[in-house]
Amino acid sequence: MKSLKTMSLAALMALAATAAQADEKTLTVYTYDSFTAEWGPGPQIKKNFEAECDCTLNWVAVDSSISILSKIQLEGSGSKADIALGLDTNLVKQAKETGLFAETNVAAKGLSLPIDWQDKTFIPFDYGYFAFIYDSKKMDTPPTSLKALIEAPDDLKIIIQDPRTSTPGLGLMLWVREVYGDEAPKAWKKLSGKIVTATKGWYEGYSMFLEGEADMVLSYTTSPAYHIEVESEEKYKAAAFAEGHYMQVEVAAKLKNSPNQALADQFLAFMLSEGFQSVIPTGNWMYPVTDTNSLPNSFGSLVKPAKSLIHAPEEVAEKRKDWTGEWLNAMSQ
Repeated sequence: MKSLKTMSLAALMALAATAAQADEKTLTVYTYDSFTAEWGPGPQIKKNFEAECDCTLNWVAVDSSISILSKIQLEGSGSKADIALGLDTNLVKQAKETGLFAETNVAAKGLSLPIDWQDKTFIPFDYGYFAFIYDSKKMDTPPTSLKALIEAPDDLKIIIQDPRTSTPGLGLMLWVREVYGDEAPKAWKKLSGKIVTATKGWYEGYSMFLEGEADMVLSYTTSPAYHIEVESEEKYKAAAFAEGHYMQVEVAAKLKNSPNQALADQFLAFMLSEGFQSVIPTGNWMYPVTDTNSLPNSFGSLVKPAKSLIHAPEEVAEKRKDWTGEWLNAMSQ
């Protein structure tokens, strides 16, 4: 009799545990690896969101930004993702055409973006400007324009990222296109002799630069702020280009087949709150999309682009394949 009572108690406890697990919701967010790294914004954002959502935030990281969309497309309607975080404006048209993303009822209000934002599917969470970073103790006179970089002697060595897998790489491809137009293939041919490698993602390329593998690396105007704030090192600078700098706006959206639609909307709304935005400047080293008092002093010393360059998402979706082909052809010669 005692044994039966013990078994019954154990069964009840197991049922209670199962019920408790069922009540606790998990929000799965696909993003890129540097976002979830120990030194990235992911850990603090997870802590802040879980403090108010009564849920578990599960990051799933891939090795580059474009890989997020590729993974979701491969998985299709069976994707385990509730949210994709880390695409940018150059990919939103392509992402919408998959039919896998849903509109949100979250209103993107109070934005301080340099551009107008009207999208009902993708919500912005940060923005920045692409730039070439150099070590000012090794380079006295960096190029002052994209044209000067391209026309420089081939003993100047740079690292870029692959536009097929990396949003910075895609941004550079569009930057060259914006400045050179139909002459972009010739520009890439001139630039190719200076390119040490085109890495799959940003982190790999930037790490190689810090290890001395090249004179300059494609990154962001905000990258020097990291070295100032974390390392008390001011030698890393962004080269200011006279034509302006290509702008990136990073976005997130919920999946149409997510079983956690309300929770996903809650997270998208949370992205515009202080609990998320305050982490961006010194976590992702980008600009927040809302006014916040958490910008470090080092941001005041950063390069301010003379002009913000950006392509319409529709144009990128239409021309991206052809422009990538031009890039590949130039790089293979």
